[in-house]
Amino acid sequence: MTHGHSHGHGEELTSVEDHLAEILGTITPLAPTELGLGDADGLVLAEDVSAAGPLPSFDNSGMDGYAVRVEDIAAATEESPVTLPVTAEVAAGDTGAHALKPGTSIKIMTGAMLPHGAEAVVPVEWTDGGRARVRVHARAEYGHAIRLTGEDAKPGQVLVAAGTRLRPMHIAVIAATGRGSVLVRPRPRVVVLSTGNELAEPGTPVVPGRIWDSNSFMLAAAAREAGGLAYRQTALPDRPDEVLPAIEAQLVRADLMITTGGVSMGGEHDVVKAALRQLGTITFRKVAMQPGMPQGFGTVARVPIFTLPGNPVSAYVSFQVFARPAIGALQGDDGLGLETVRAELTGPLRSPAGRRSFLRGVLDRTRGRVAPLTGQGSHQVATLGKANALVIVPERVTAMSEGDTAEVLVLP
Repeated sequence: MTHGHSHGHGEELTSVEDHLAEILGTITPLAPTELGLGDADGLVLAEDVSAAGPLPSFDNSGMDGYAVRVEDIAAATEESPVTLPVTAEVAAGDTGAHALKPGTSIKIMTGAMLPHGAEAVVPVEWTDGGRARVRVHARAEYGHAIRLTGEDAKPGQVLVAAGTRLRPMHIAVIAATGRGSVLVRPRPRVVVLSTGNELAEPGTPVVPGRIWDSNSFMLAAAAREAGGLAYRQTALPDRPDEVLPAIEAQLVRADLMITTGGVSMGGEHDVVKAALRQLGTITFRKVAMQPGMPQGFGTVARVPIFTLPGNPVSAYVSFQVFARPAIGALQGDDGLGLETVRAELTGPLRSPAGRRSFLRGVLDRTRGRVAPLTGQGSHQVATLGKANALVIVPERVTAMSEGDTAEVLVLP
């Protein structure tokens, strides 16, 4: 995309696609685990769930009414109803076998097993609702209000495919096939570390020069939204000798780790960078994007580690563009990239040449319009709270006008 562009000291910029492809290339889905249906909601299915037998597994009534033979009510009209004796009543859940004799009817409830010999169900609305005898004042065709065995699904038919993130309707289908448990990928354990001497824990007082740590809370919440289990590690001091042991201690409980702070370009304060360099396998680079240019990624003891910029907006955008798809990949879900829509800009935008901008905006999906927010500085956290979308300004574009159509990422 933008490999040719230099920046400042002539360092090559990596395109967003190349950086993401490198990340996804290192990730293997977590080993599947068998979980009860009550615990599987929101997880990604690791097997195809097929119908064990036909669904429904027996012929049953689609309405409350009377099971009949078609010829017995063929002459029924509003003016001259047909009267039939009612010989039995079958409720949903009854397991007894009933047989319908010619010239009679059996009262039947919705979902109840169809009596042997029944050819149609006359809805109760077409009758006088009688108990011992019933007056039928309309004819029913063969198969009327009958649900046949296997009408819903044939044996062996795949009902929910592997790779599906289970939602309530999927759980319903799996339960309807009689499965009490399923093979799913577990929720990835995401550890969020934030470094910086300037950080204080929210809920405690701050003195001028210190700020409350918002990044680790934001990233932990974002990791949960992406299907992970998130653990926050309280702000680490900016001292290399203390950072490395803290990172190593967290690796045992992490499937993916995110550090934030201490990764801007240059400066002896970049302790995370210094500590991770000692561990080996992490690459720090400039990605052709704004916000979020300084990115670090690699693996330590096979755990993917993201080092995101310390600015809250940069960290947020970097998470959604790079870490969210990776958390998806750990779950065997390739659909975790953000949804993209096209919308008309309600105001102008500017963007640096050679970098893809992700600018905060307010999307009105019903009208297909997106309003850029003012105050796009990467340190400005207030506008982040108003945004529900990121407007993409391509690398080669430096300005867009009101009325232009833009690609927009919908924030989760």
